[in-house]
Amino acid sequence: QVQLVESGGGLVQAGGSLRLSCAASGRTFSNAMGWFRQAPGKEREFVAAISWSGGTTDYADSVKGRFTISRGNAKNTVYLQMNSLKPEDTAVYYCAARRSGLDHGSTRPYEYDYWGQGTQVTVSS
Repeated sequence: QVQLVESGGGLVQAGGSLRLSCAASGRTFSNAMGWFRQAPGKEREFVAAISWSGGTTDYADSVKGRFTISRGNAKNTVYLQMNSLKPEDTAVYYCAARRSGLDHGSTRPYEYDYWGQGTQVTVSS
């Protein structure tokens, strides 16, 4: 079993930055990872994904050029650096992991097997 714990959310003004972290534990970790977000009254949407090796990344068009996903050296921590934040980025951000053996991330939430509890990001105008 894999446990995911997000941290780093908070309140920031428009144009500011935040860095989210997702720490994985439970067993040897070799999973592709992703970040999703969900605003009130909206469906969960894809934000970014990274392969197990860290060599392949993918981003939603709405965050491309502003957000960067990366992995720590030990591979069991994933980061989401968020710059030039906008009020429309306000949401609960979730970290997710695919099952072991699937190297690449996905834009589809149902293709992830493990989820964190979420961390709130609020961007004020």
